[in-house]
Amino acid sequence: MPFTPQSWPPHSRRRSAREVIAALVGRTWQSWDEPVRTRDEQEPGDPGYAEQLARARERTGCDESILTGAGTVAVPGSDDRRRVVLIVSEFGFLGGSIGEAAGRRVVAALRRATELQLPVLALPASGGTRMQEGTPAFLQMAAITAAVNAHRRAGLLYLVYLRDPVTGGVLASWGSLGHAMWAEPGALIGFLGPKVYRALLHQDFPAGVQRAENLHEHGVVDAVVPFDELPARLARFLQIRNAMADPLAVERLPAHRFGRPATAWEAVEITRDPDRPGLARLLESVPTAMIVDHGPIRVALAQLGDHAVVLVGADAPTQEGGRLIDVDALGRARRGITLAAELGLPLVTLIDTPGAELSVRAEQEGLAGEIADCLAELLAVNVPTVSILFGQGAGGAALALFPADRVIAARDAWLAPLPPEGAAALVLGDPGEAAELVGPQRIWAADLLKQGIVDDLAAGYAQVIGYVVEYLDQRPRPQFERRPRG
Repeated sequence: MPFTPQSWPPHSRRRSAREVIAALVGRTWQSWDEPVRTRDEQEPGDPGYAEQLARARERTGCDESILTGAGTVAVPGSDDRRRVVLIVSEFGFLGGSIGEAAGRRVVAALRRATELQLPVLALPASGGTRMQEGTPAFLQMAAITAAVNAHRRAGLLYLVYLRDPVTGGVLASWGSLGHAMWAEPGALIGFLGPKVYRALLHQDFPAGVQRAENLHEHGVVDAVVPFDELPARLARFLQIRNAMADPLAVERLPAHRFGRPATAWEAVEITRDPDRPGLARLLESVPTAMIVDHGPIRVALAQLGDHAVVLVGADAPTQEGGRLIDVDALGRARRGITLAAELGLPLVTLIDTPGAELSVRAEQEGLAGEIADCLAELLAVNVPTVSILFGQGAGGAALALFPADRVIAARDAWLAPLPPEGAAALVLGDPGEAAELVGPQRIWAADLLKQGIVDDLAAGYAQVIGYVVEYLDQRPRPQFERRPRG
């Protein structure tokens, strides 16, 4: 439906802050909010502001636009419950806008959560800064961002669920800083709210641009999640983060075994088979909480054995469909590296790519620089790292995810500086001579093992996971130096 002012919001009735809290944590809720201290001089320049506040309090039953506190969520399939801090907007209170009192409340909740070592789920529904309070309110966004940063630096989860709507300074600060960012279906999400856009530019924003679904397609939000599914998704993240799921028995892993190539060229051909199981099959076989769930690079929290890890993987079928690894995809890979570093979790990368995008856009957006940045961050990250050469490994897109403390390769995998045809064109002047060149190039996993470039060859899925778990069980030291390969 084309966007019009009358078509927004998409929902007949928004959930109040108290309804959101009740649905997530029920009677376990414990409010952390101190009563707001009213001031006689709330806003000298706007004598009507005090009346607006009074009406908002009467209408909503809330003393401000933010409610904070803690409760517990049930972990599906068990009797366990996990404690979580909620920061919830009440949109009915002056459009969920953030003034000084609301901003201080958010900061206080974040600091307390950090002190108590508790994860946070923020659920904004806000038009942004409270205009009646002007610049002092505007600067609360910086104070809140500083508190979010401190919480993340402490190794604690900060999750965001964007409700309808989230605009302005809230989106440009604490609404966009989640380790995972989810959005309510149909939610209006945008930096410039439609009313302001229309007033300043004298036209309506193009239809659908600021909708949750469109922003998910463009990678701005990680997933569009119906509210009824949010409690289970939240519990899953807390469960995997704390490695609470039952360790996966090797015999329950997929029985798929990798090919048995006799030559490097046979390995190339086997890994190019569009029916060869890839990342998605592996993710289905282990406990996961998906963060980036589409595109050529996927990011997830996963449990391998009794270890919670961050998994950053290249999805070959997506790339075969034409969505090759580009600047945005590598940005998501870097986000996964940052996530592992902040949470102090081992990082597992999975490489299966025919190569990065080759286009004018890639050149103009600085693809080479993004590969370099990703590679540099991977080499510097201060957590245990394991890379899995899972299939195809062509060019810089593969190299960006390759260096690690431990390197495991499928027995039919390969790693090359260029796709074989490109290398043959460069060296022999004929891409049709690729099969002749790959042997001397020593790209095949069997050759990489002989050279010490990889540590283990795996015959199938179960052995890949087994090698990863075996390495993590050694509990390596917290400081790591990537050892040279080759």
